[in-house]
Amino acid sequence: MYIGKLGDGSSDDDGIYVLLKEVLDNCIDEFVMGFGKQIEVDCDGYIVTVRDHGRGIPLEKLLDCSSKINTGAKYDSEAFKKSVGLNGVGIKAVNALSKTFNIQSFREGDTRRIEYSYGEPQEIDKKNKKTQEENGTFISFVPDGSMFKKYRYR
Repeated sequence: MYIGKLGDGSSDDDGIYVLLKEVLDNCIDEFVMGFGKQIEVDCDGYIVTVRDHGRGIPLEKLLDCSSKINTGAKYDSEAFKKSVGLNGVGIKAVNALSKTFNIQSFREGDTRRIEYSYGEPQEIDKKNKKTQEENGTFISFVPDGSMFKKYRYR
C-alpha cells in the first residue's frame, strides 16, 4: 500500500493524512451503506481518534481485522462492491505504521478492545465485556515518529 510521502503534515499529501484516510474509509463505507449515522474525528496534533456509529467489527474478528492482511468483513464480499477500500490492508497498515494503535468495537451491548504498539498486540480483551455504548468502532493512533519526522496534524 502506498502511503504518500513521509512529510511533517504541512502538505495534504503527507503520509499521516493517508493513514487517517484509511481509517475514515471504513467509516464512510458503513455510512454509505446506511449503517452509520455519525462519524467523530479528532486530530489533536499527534494523536488521531475516530469513532463511527456503524455496525462495529465482529468482536471475534477484531484481532484479524486489525493485524492480519486480507482479512475483514469486506474482503471478497459482494456486499462491498462500491466500497472505498477493498483489499483488507487499510487499518492494518495504519497499525503497522503507528507507535500506538488502539481499536475497540461495540456490537449489540458487547465490546472488545485491543491495544497495539508498533504493530504488536500489547493488551487484548479475550472475552466480550458488556457496554452501554452504541454499535460502532473506535480507533485511536499515534503515527510512528521515527518514520514521520516532526509531524503534526494541522
